[in-house]
Amino acid sequence: MKKKRTFILGTVLSVLAFSTAAALSFTVLASEGEKEVDETFIKGADVSLLQKVERGGGTFYDNGVEKDALEILKDNGVNYIRLKIWEDPVNVGGANDLEETVTMAQRIKDYDMSFLLNFHYSNFWADPERQNKPTAWEDLTFDELVDVVYDHTAETLQALEEVDALPDMIQIGNEIQSGMLWPDGKTWGEEQGVDYGGFENLLQLVNAGIDAIHDTLPENHSVDIMLHLADGGDNDLYRWWFDEMLAHGVHDFDVIGLSYYPYWHGSLNDLQANLNDISERYNKDVIVVETSYAHTLEDGDGFPNIFGTEEEVEGGYPATVEGQTAFLEDVMSVIHGVPNDHGRGFFYWEPTWIPAENAGWKDGEGNAWDNQTLFDFDGNALPSLKIFNE
Repeated sequence: MKKKRTFILGTVLSVLAFSTAAALSFTVLASEGEKEVDETFIKGADVSLLQKVERGGGTFYDNGVEKDALEILKDNGVNYIRLKIWEDPVNVGGANDLEETVTMAQRIKDYDMSFLLNFHYSNFWADPERQNKPTAWEDLTFDELVDVVYDHTAETLQALEEVDALPDMIQIGNEIQSGMLWPDGKTWGEEQGVDYGGFENLLQLVNAGIDAIHDTLPENHSVDIMLHLADGGDNDLYRWWFDEMLAHGVHDFDVIGLSYYPYWHGSLNDLQANLNDISERYNKDVIVVETSYAHTLEDGDGFPNIFGTEEEVEGGYPATVEGQTAFLEDVMSVIHGVPNDHGRGFFYWEPTWIPAENAGWKDGEGNAWDNQTLFDFDGNALPSLKIFNE
């Protein structure tokens, strides 16, 4: 559910013509209301494709010294790592299966960072435009589907417990405003002849995941449970979805997660208003669990990038290291501005997804994200990464 906005040409030219501080109206917010460093504030990174990049020959450097990307992230202030897990991955060279997840979780814990596990309940990308069942689940009845969500969640956590790498936060589904495990768990639809389960079915699927977490984890292991939607600037969407889920009896959760990409999801003012409202309305902590911005308009592998000149205009910051830094400063300022300390932090999406062999978004395709990382095309840490230490 990506939303596009059109700017007047004169505004576009004025934005691009001036310096970041003068021309980009939201940049000034970073210097307003500065707070002391909060060690509990989440400054996270989703590095789900890191192992795929490493297999393709990707290497990472900080001040010219080759290091593990996780070490570089931690040294620069990242304190939380997010990983997605697919049930039986297809078209992605085996990325993000249980074996890879266990390996990465151990690496995360070795660096003494916290760990967010993101269940997609799919074999491939799950988002508002696609929430496909794993192939092995396609012919299950709905009751069987509820059971397998429980089992998949529990078995994954058991495997992580065996290697002492349990997550500190878990999200049930990814960007699930339109549901998950379609069509059984789809919240709405217009295709004739298709039986959409609506919120009643989605509720049962989500509750199965939540129940598995509570039933599987040791009593002495504390974990936060997140429900995550996209379109972080759309307050009407969040009110509609969470009102429905609460009315239908969703089991207790701790955190509302939001995706916010400024070139798709509205202004930072929209994000601020939504964060403020939903944190108060539902008395929940909020985390911008996906965000990013480009550091260049150049392309690292010849495969067209998602972020181009149009996204630069829509996003409101220049596609430079300085613009990327200013955007992150302002996102942090917005989150710190959420009342009653409900703003828990943010995660930068795929900062390590640099160009590498066979490390595209699917098998046979290239990398459409390489200009939105926090490393240059050769794996050198960008100055914008240092903002995580502030």
